Amino acid sequence: MDCGCLHSQLSTTVLVHSKGRIQPPKVRILRCNPQYNLSSLDSLQQSCSRVAVKLKFRSPSEKLRPVQAADIRCDHPQNADLPRYYSRKEKKPFPIPIVELRRAARERMKNRLPKRRVPPPKIGLVIKGLVPLAYNVFNARIIVINNLKRLLKVVPVNGCKWCNEIHVGPVGHPFKSCRGSQASKRKGHHEWGKAVLEDIMVPLESYHLYDRLGKRISHEERFSIPRIPAVVELCIQAGVDIPEYPTKRRRKPIIWTGKNEFVDADESELPDPEPESPKPPILTEIPDVDVELPSSAEETVLLAEETLEAWERMRVGANRLMKMYPVRVCGYCPEVHVGPSGHKAQNCGAHKHQQRNGQHGWQTAVLDDLIPPRYVWHVPDVNQSLQRELRSFYGQAPAVVEVCVQAGAEVPEQYKPTMRFDVGIPSSIKEAEMVV
Repeated sequence: MDCGCLHSQLSTTVLVHSKGRIQPPKVRILRCNPQYNLSSLDSLQQSCSRVAVKLKFRSPSEKLRPVQAADIRCDHPQNADLPRYYSRKEKKPFPIPIVELRRAARERMKNRLPKRRVPPPKIGLVIKGLVPLAYNVFNARIIVINNLKRLLKVVPVNGCKWCNEIHVGPVGHPFKSCRGSQASKRKGHHEWGKAVLEDIMVPLESYHLYDRLGKRISHEERFSIPRIPAVVELCIQAGVDIPEYPTKRRRKPIIWTGKNEFVDADESELPDPEPESPKPPILTEIPDVDVELPSSAEETVLLAEETLEAWERMRVGANRLMKMYPVRVCGYCPEVHVGPSGHKAQNCGAHKHQQRNGQHGWQTAVLDDLIPPRYVWHVPDVNQSLQRELRSFYGQAPAVVEVCVQAGAEVPEQYKPTMRFDVGIPSSIKEAEMVV
């Protein structure tokens, strides 16, 4: 029976009492069978391959139960939001909120859980299983740098002369987003010029530690200790040997004499170390004078694909190393320190640094603090410039990814949500005004 015939199938009976009072009518409602008229649902299940719709009906004979809602799942997220922009007056949030850390500490005290075994980095040893990974991350970084030097000969990249914003394309974007000096006089417009490699990969440096468990760097030692790229320092502490930057390698665990005091174990009784297996070769950067232009379009595409693979390999490997070798970041400025605790150099110039006497507010770093991705606007068509009125329809991607995509590489799946590939860009401003 069709559901549309409910109103015509109502039987009403009116009974009149002998004293003239009218009793309320008795209404009988015929329920429709939910098994009919499901052709639209069948077509929905056949047309939607990626969305799973689960509906459960109950038959009239079953007992009454609460109706279950539809379960709609999507395998690939679409139109993901970009990381929030924090001004210089805001402090970075903690990776794990302090409330959660305190709650976890109370649970440990309440349950009296036994302490876990101290990992090798905290007792002075190197995790041998992560040494090949450290070499892989170090070489992946060199591959990205060398390939970007060659791709910049083909793909034009523009940088603003007043702020740190860049744009991948022959012409800079028209958006009024400049935050540099005297931006109000230019009404937020950028002044574009040719960008360099350091604009794409931020040269984030940290102090090199000869002993990662030694005393913290004091303010007086800030000029006597060399500074190297933070990713390189992480790889050195994880097992990469570079003659220019020696580091202390222990063969026996340290002996703790206090909460923050320890002494090295006697290693004189140990036999001479056995010759180790040959370690992977270390790549070197190509000088700017020796950078060659890609010979053909096919070589450019292969170079871009190799760059993307090395970029992902570097980020994934560095994220694994950071779980064992802690990295600290200042909550007010981009200063990074690779080690169990931050240094004591009073060189923080962020907002209200006078109240902290120039000291950094150290907290646990995340991957984007160690390898910051410079987000740029994604250009759907290089031959057409971006329009200011259609800004909300454009997506963004890290500068390294955008350079490789414009060079001919395929877009990785993890960057498609922020690049907004599923958003249709209107052809005109009138069409954009019609979008609700």
